[in-house]
Amino acid sequence: MFKTVRDAFKIKEIRSRVFYTFLMLIVVRIGCQLPVPGASQEAIKSIMGDFKNGAFGFFDAMTGGSFESFSIFALNISPYITSSIIMQLLTIAIPKLEEMQKDGEDGRKKIQSITRYVTVVLALIQATATSISLGNQGIFGDINAMSKTEHATTIIISVAALTAGSAFLMWMGENITEKGVGNGISIILLINIVSRIPTDIANLFNQFVKGASSIGGSILAAVIIIAIIVAIVVFVVILQDGQRRVPVQYSKKLQGRNMVGGGSTHIPLKVNTAGVIPIIFAQSLFMFPTVICSFIGKTPEWLKYLNQGMWWKFSTLANAKYSIGFLVYIVLVIAFAYFYTSITFNPIEVADNIKKQGGFIPGIRPGKPTQEYLNNILNYVVFIGVIGLIIVATIPIAFAGLANASVSFGGTSLIIIVGVVLETLKSIESKMVVRNYKGFLLD
Repeated sequence: MFKTVRDAFKIKEIRSRVFYTFLMLIVVRIGCQLPVPGASQEAIKSIMGDFKNGAFGFFDAMTGGSFESFSIFALNISPYITSSIIMQLLTIAIPKLEEMQKDGEDGRKKIQSITRYVTVVLALIQATATSISLGNQGIFGDINAMSKTEHATTIIISVAALTAGSAFLMWMGENITEKGVGNGISIILLINIVSRIPTDIANLFNQFVKGASSIGGSILAAVIIIAIIVAIVVFVVILQDGQRRVPVQYSKKLQGRNMVGGGSTHIPLKVNTAGVIPIIFAQSLFMFPTVICSFIGKTPEWLKYLNQGMWWKFSTLANAKYSIGFLVYIVLVIAFAYFYTSITFNPIEVADNIKKQGGFIPGIRPGKPTQEYLNNILNYVVFIGVIGLIIVATIPIAFAGLANASVSFGGTSLIIIVGVVLETLKSIESKMVVRNYKGFLLD
């Protein structure tokens, strides 16, 4: 693999693409440190610090800490991700958009253009809500000491800066995809999450290794931390690459005097078909009421238990309330996993396409039996994927709760990291295969 990496950098085009991607990521990290004009540094530390480990914890990790520092990239690429998910759902629901998607490259470009406009609108809405809410809490200074014109001007500048920052990151992501390596939006998300890991590792080291009462305790703590991280990463890699291959056989056809066609292939059904989407959706639903209450300044007692989900405190019926949040979280992840898979993989359409092309699944009749067979296998595979997602998402939460550890990344972040790294390696692999090089996946 290291030889392949060395050979990859010998190719001028790949070397230029990697260098371009690296420069763009430097710009991203610099922008994450530039505060919004007019924001008070003291107010940012006092106000945004309350959100670091609360409902905004995962959101702040996805933005690489730019939300906590209230930089011009505070919204980061979250509006684009939300816009892409919305357009993907609407493509299934609206026939005209579905026709665009099937209309080749031109249709996809039109959908991409609509996605950009939706991203700007969402960024404008989020920027307005965030600027007004935080402005009322004094992030731009004392409201009472400012005139209405000054306050309104400050809010407008903040909204413009946040919206422009999000749109600029969207533009950078698309340029990385075109001129760099891998998917630009995914790589920006990756660098944001990775940027927080050194700080989290240092916190874990200071809390458990350096803070241990003996040398043996320090060694044991270090071994446990490393073992948990390695085990989760390995499990995520297996979960991301795992798939069920459904064999498909195509019959030969007589054209003139010759027999053409035939052969066999397979339908790859990924174990983690929905990726990290179910967890993001579930966490978003949990975050939404807490965010509203945080801005209002009043948090009901029941919402605290729902948002915490501290199932490890369940020892008696009196403590059952601590488990409500975790149980609701599991139900939401399962529901979103099946829902998202159902709109991205249509067994009826796949079965019809196989039948039209003269194919069949060995032992299964074409048509409705094939549809039912695919549907049953899909439900089984999705269930395994959901269990894997819950395990990956639960281990960091349990570790943080039982050991009182404070980390900004969790199972969701690791799934994103592993998925993007594998995707980027495959992108470089495809470019090297064209030039007859032995690639990463063949080594």
